[in-house]
Amino acid sequence: MKKVEAVIKPFKLDEVREALSDIGINGLTVTEVKGFGRQKGHTELYRGAEYVVDFLPKVKIEVILPDDLVDRAIDTIVATARTGKIGDGKIFVTAVEQVVRIRTGETNEQAI
Repeated sequence: MKKVEAVIKPFKLDEVREALSDIGINGLTVTEVKGFGRQKGHTELYRGAEYVVDFLPKVKIEVILPDDLVDRAIDTIVATARTGKIGDGKIFVTAVEQVVRIRTGETNEQAI
């Protein structure tokens, strides 16, 4: 099993969720996050005062998948979240040793 974490632009969330659902991924966790990479933030004007926005709003999608779905999920996220502009995001894949469904006690692939 693998954990796939994707940090994407917020306006792409619904499109990515629908695309993942289309390939059979139904459960995921979404968190509103802030950060920066090569974008380095930007300057904004508010009531005549200029200020720097260092951290840009992003959305982090987390999903636990069996190994055979990981590549399809990554390809789907990349194809759906890509705008071609800086700040499109990143995908991280890590190994998951164990999953337990609290309600039933099911473990590992039966729990996802």
